[in-house]
Amino acid sequence: MPAFALQVFLGFFAIMNPFGNVPIFLGLVEGLSETDAKKVALKSTTTAFSVVLVFALGGNLIFRLFGISLSAFRIAGGVLIFAIAYQLLNGRKSHQHHLHQNETEEHEDPTDIGITPLGIPILAGPGTITTAMSFVGKRADWPHIFLVLGVFAAMCLITYFFFVYSEMLIQKIGLVFMNLLSRLMGLILAVVAVQMILIGVQQALQAF
Repeated sequence: MPAFALQVFLGFFAIMNPFGNVPIFLGLVEGLSETDAKKVALKSTTTAFSVVLVFALGGNLIFRLFGISLSAFRIAGGVLIFAIAYQLLNGRKSHQHHLHQNETEEHEDPTDIGITPLGIPILAGPGTITTAMSFVGKRADWPHIFLVLGVFAAMCLITYFFFVYSEMLIQKIGLVFMNLLSRLMGLILAVVAVQMILIGVQQALQAF
């Protein structure tokens, strides 16, 4: 169980990449008050947790409705995550982190950016959902499901503090070191993706 918990934590830490999301958060909350910025941080992390909770608990039902096998989902998710990891390793923002800069729609509540695009799809994008469903499906019993959700809740809490203290973090660490850590997350994420693909292929071959 502890080894599995560590694996889940590293997987979520790599895919959510709190270091890389700090500059994105600062860009989105620019011009907002400190109170509103904290509201955005809270909305984004609670939205991400809610989305992952739905997919983690209802993943099997979704599979049955669309006729999707877990092995196929793992292979496709692994390919998707590897693409994100490759872009992180090359210092580019992934499609998951694209901010739609040409969008001009005004929100009645400026903190709604915590729901979208920050909560979805930046924090709870395809990669995060795929990772959560893969970990839940790997050992589909309630203790492990609660463990995955608990670890993800902790990851959301860590991300919240990264956002709240983002300006202080950049001043202490510096953008260069933060970019270095972001690339390290890309490497870990690539390993997670390859592992997902290998498990998916193995399960698909066993099914034949």
